Amino acid sequence: MKITFILPAIGKKPGQKYIGTWKMEPLTIAVLKALTPPDVETEFFDDRLELIPYDTRTDLVCITVETYTARRSYKIAARFRSRHVPVIMGGYHATLCPGEAMRHSDSVITGNAETVWRRMLSDLQKGRLQTRYHGQNGTYDIRPDKSIFQGKKYLPVSLVETGRGCCHSCEFCAISKYYCGRYYSRSHTLIADDLRHAAHKYAFLVDDNLMADKKNAMALFEAITPLKIKWAGQGTLSMAKDKALLSAMKKSGCEIILIGFESLNQENLRQMNKSFNDSLGERDELVKRIHDAGIGIYATFVFGYDHDDERTIDEAVAFAKKHNFYTAAFNHLLPFPNTPLYDRLKRDNRLIYDKWWLEEGYRYGELAFYPKRIPPEKLSRLCRDARAEFSSPKTVLRRGFASLKRTSPLMWGLFWAMNLRIGGEIDEKMNVPIGEHLDELPK
Repeated sequence: MKITFILPAIGKKPGQKYIGTWKMEPLTIAVLKALTPPDVETEFFDDRLELIPYDTRTDLVCITVETYTARRSYKIAARFRSRHVPVIMGGYHATLCPGEAMRHSDSVITGNAETVWRRMLSDLQKGRLQTRYHGQNGTYDIRPDKSIFQGKKYLPVSLVETGRGCCHSCEFCAISKYYCGRYYSRSHTLIADDLRHAAHKYAFLVDDNLMADKKNAMALFEAITPLKIKWAGQGTLSMAKDKALLSAMKKSGCEIILIGFESLNQENLRQMNKSFNDSLGERDELVKRIHDAGIGIYATFVFGYDHDDERTIDEAVAFAKKHNFYTAAFNHLLPFPNTPLYDRLKRDNRLIYDKWWLEEGYRYGELAFYPKRIPPEKLSRLCRDARAEFSSPKTVLRRGFASLKRTSPLMWGLFWAMNLRIGGEIDEKMNVPIGEHLDELPK
């Protein structure tokens, strides 16, 4: 028996390269490979890097679907199904929209695949593939098999999973919806083992909120300290209230932490159910504590909530420049399906597209709803301008010297590679057609 794994791309402008920062190794594929018995032949095609051979001989095509790649996923599935090759879909989008995914596939896995993958393969061998499998959420004792990535050129960063889910319930967050507001930590022994076998000097700890369970986080940092690695991950600003935690993070090799500030406006934070991020006026001090600990910050902001106007965007850019963040993202709000945000906007008749992810002609950077205080086209432009201002040569130079004082020489080199690349990609990302122009050889 043979299985073909496919990772769909978001989209690509005709004649242009695929976006460099979108080329991270797909950890999900390596987990599925590890779950597959050795007597089952496997192959993997990454739509971002290579052409998909639609005539390949295979018994099952397995497609991991994200909301941004849904339209492309369904096109790929249709090509294989026209040859009577069965297609199974999984991933966050397939779980959030199982009915939609089932219309484009022969079977759908909702939830995490670990608990149902072997049963699905057994059913396939017997010719009794079910239309739906429901995996239980959690983390499992699986070491990803990254041998399936052989020959593929990804960014030189090793991805290592440390946990899944988050204990918060932010209105816009699809992950919170997926995991029902729960956090599942992974075995520290497995994490350490993955890090020991990592192919690169620098690791990204895949976790939606490393600080969801501070006791677990402290134990993890202690467990990986002897490995003497350098890593980045995602956390919350509130972690800076615990100086012992910050110290343990740095000692374990933390160089960069991604923090979703989202907004500096208290009313916006309340509306997105993220008032825990307000910090009651301590924001500047907490940022300083993280920087003083020798940890750089990748700050993210989102615009389009009901109290946003041009002033709030300007304030976020000024705040990011004031603190010389390692890097920052200024994005517009996007309603992901079956999230409280999506339901609210649909109820209020504020959606421009009912299903933007399937809309022909929808482009990356385009708004899918009507903000209250800024026209959609203008907000898209303001987000682009904010990214451009923060990535201007003068600002990058100043942030680079600030980073030199906070991070290691390795991370300082990565600072220039990352920020110069991001600056160059600002206009490349704008207006990328979702799900289009991928059946040509990627440049």
